[in-house]
Amino acid sequence: MTNLVEGSKASGYVEPGFEGVRQAFDDNFAEHGEVGAAVAVYVEGRKVVDLWGGVRQVDTELPYDEDTLQLVFSTTKGVTALCANLLVQRGLLDVDAPVAEYWPEFAAAGKADVPVRWLLCHKVGLPYVDADLTLDQVLAWDPVVEALAAMEPVWEPGSGHGYHAVTYGWLVGEVIRRISGRSVGQFVAEELAGPLGLDFWVGLPDDKQALVAPLTNRGPRDGSAPPQPGEGKDLAQMITDALGPDALVLKALGGVPGLLTHEGMFNRPEVRAAELPAANGVGNARSLARLYAAVIGEVTHDGAVVGPLLTPEQTTAALEVQTSGPDKVLLFETVFGLGFMLSSPFSPYGGPRGFGHSGAGGSMAFADPDHGVAFGYAMNRMLANLAGDPRTTGLVAAVYDAIGVTPTFV
Repeated sequence: MTNLVEGSKASGYVEPGFEGVRQAFDDNFAEHGEVGAAVAVYVEGRKVVDLWGGVRQVDTELPYDEDTLQLVFSTTKGVTALCANLLVQRGLLDVDAPVAEYWPEFAAAGKADVPVRWLLCHKVGLPYVDADLTLDQVLAWDPVVEALAAMEPVWEPGSGHGYHAVTYGWLVGEVIRRISGRSVGQFVAEELAGPLGLDFWVGLPDDKQALVAPLTNRGPRDGSAPPQPGEGKDLAQMITDALGPDALVLKALGGVPGLLTHEGMFNRPEVRAAELPAANGVGNARSLARLYAAVIGEVTHDGAVVGPLLTPEQTTAALEVQTSGPDKVLLFETVFGLGFMLSSPFSPYGGPRGFGHSGAGGSMAFADPDHGVAFGYAMNRMLANLAGDPRTTGLVAAVYDAIGVTPTFV
C-alpha cells in the first residue's frame, strides 16, 4: 500500500477525522527516533486507524509493513489477564480462593493461604525465581513453576505490591493451565485469536518467525531524528547505572537471575517460540486494538459478531483498584486492577476507566469503555523508559482530539 501522504512514513488506513493520528505517527519518526512501528485504533467496534511504517531493522531497507510482527514484552500481560478474567466470568476461577486450591504444590513455604487475587495484582512477593536454571529450563515451563511453588516469598504476601515483570506469566499462567487444561498460548489461540482473526501468539509458530522485526535500542543513523535519552543503552544498563547491580528491579525484569545477561535474548527464535505469558507475546498493533475492542464491545470477523468478551459485571470487577502506594520493585506508584494496569500517570490510558497494559520499551494496548476506544501500538525501537513514552503519549492525545475528548493523564 502506498503512503497516505507524500513524504509520510505511514502506510495504511485513516478514517476521515483521524488525520491527526497519522501526523502524530509521522512526528514519532521525526522527533523521537522511531525506526519501525504500527498503531491501530477502534472506536465503538469500528477500525478507524491502521498504520505502519519505517523499517524492520536499522541500516536496512526492509520495510516495516502490514504483515510485520513484533514482540511486545509486558503488553502480553493484559492478554494473560483477560484469559484469567474469562475463567472468573465462567465461574471456573475464584480469585479469593487459595492458589493451592488449583495448584496444590504452591502451598509450600507458607503460601497455603495466598489467594489468586494477589497473583493478578503483584502482591504475592515472588518477583523473581530464586533458582539456578538454564535458559533451556526457563523456556521449558515446568522447572520454573516448580521453583516458584517451592519458593519462600521475598516479602509477606499481601503486605504490599511489587511488579512481577516476568514471574506474573508463570504464576497466573499455571493457574490458567491447571483450571483449563491448556497453556496460555493454547488458550489465546483457541479462545481469542481464532474467533477474532488475530495475528497474536504466546509461543510463536516456526512459520511466523521470519515476519518478526528484531528489537533494537539504536535509533536511525541518517540524522532524521535527534538523539534520544539513553541512546545505545538498554533498560538494564540504565537501571544498573542509577541503582546499582543488586537492585530488586533488575532481578524482577530478568525473572530468573542472570537472564538479562543473555545477549539479545528476546530476539532469539527459541525464546519467541516458548511461552512466557508475561513478556513474549508476538503480534501487531491491529490485533491488539481489535482484541481490546472486543473486550468492551462488538466486532465482526468472517461475518460473525464477537464480543463483548467481558460482561459489565466482570469489567467492573476487573477495574476495581487492587494496589495503591509505591511499588516495591519499580519504586514509584503503579495502579493495578485484576491483572490489568489501570489508567494513571504511569499508564495513561485515555479515560479514567481505561485499562490494558504497557510493555518495556514502549508498546501499549488498552481499552477505554467510557468512550468506546481501543488502542494498540507496537514498535521495534525500544526507548529506555518504564513510563511516559512520548510516542504513545502523542498518539493517544491525537486519538482523543479526534473524538473531541480531553484524555485523562495525557
